[in-house]
Amino acid sequence: MSYKVHEIAREIDAEILCESDVVVTHVADLEDATQASLSFAASNQYLNKLKSTNAGAVIVSQDLVAACPSVALVSNNPYLSFARAAKLLHPEKTFTSSIHPSAIIHDQCEIGENVYIGPNVVISEKCSIGANCYIGAGSIITAPATIGAESCLVARVTIVGPTIIGLRGIFHPGVVLGGDGFGLANNQGVWEKIPQLGRVRIGDDVEVGVNTAIDRGALKDTIIGNGVKLDNQVQIGHNVIIGDHTAVAGCAGIAGSAVIGKHCAIGAASGIKGHITIADGVQISGMSAVRQSIDEPGLYSSGTVLQDIKSWLRNATRFKDIDSLYKRVNQITKKLEDLDKGK
Repeated sequence: MSYKVHEIAREIDAEILCESDVVVTHVADLEDATQASLSFAASNQYLNKLKSTNAGAVIVSQDLVAACPSVALVSNNPYLSFARAAKLLHPEKTFTSSIHPSAIIHDQCEIGENVYIGPNVVISEKCSIGANCYIGAGSIITAPATIGAESCLVARVTIVGPTIIGLRGIFHPGVVLGGDGFGLANNQGVWEKIPQLGRVRIGDDVEVGVNTAIDRGALKDTIIGNGVKLDNQVQIGHNVIIGDHTAVAGCAGIAGSAVIGKHCAIGAASGIKGHITIADGVQISGMSAVRQSIDEPGLYSSGTVLQDIKSWLRNATRFKDIDSLYKRVNQITKKLEDLDKGK
């Protein structure tokens, strides 16, 4: 695709400060850009790269305009504007409606118009695939499932429990929806499985990354709200509820029956305890351990920061003494209070 920069500016609601016939054909990093490239600079940390870029045009914030050696497209949110421009220059590939001969589809399935079903796909009975869906190679849908229109199972996506997917979902390779939750009862040291009887319900415009698992509910449903974005290798336990437009970064784990509000951001490798509630608008930094409910929006962190190994070992060794130190401080405080009362 190719666009004149003033056409792009109009489409992404950016301001172009000069008349220009520059044509761009692709997006690129500031360092790798050529005259046919559109790039962006979102903050002063990109200043040196911006000054030396060869890009034909750059999306910038107002305070970087003077440093831009190319055609400047001024935006209040350069990163968002760049994302929208990238969609223009690199549109999603279209597909032709077809069913591969190797696909196995039960005759009781409901398949909408203009659907692509790739090689070695298996779809069991009582499934419904909406119009304009893409079911990629090796995907397996073995339980009653409803997949909303314009959804995409990129490849090797597995649905193994009752699942309802909304419109325009994107599910990357290795995603598993509806696997049994980790429900176990202990009988004198022996674990007995608890039947998992709920469903997975996924809203509209949800994207789920590579090798992420969303477990079905035990009794109630596991619910993923509209616009939720889940990164790669995220574990969502049974009966979890995630509110609209929340994003969860890679390798995070959310234990059963946790409730996460709307517009939250969960950092990579965070662990969230089961049966707690996180309010709307909460941001949790990476590698945090969330062991109690959060009632107010804001930024939260836990864990220790990176240190040199000698400092870390000293602090780790001292950590076990914190309880006794706390008790000693309390004793000293009490003695000082008694001395003050004696005066």
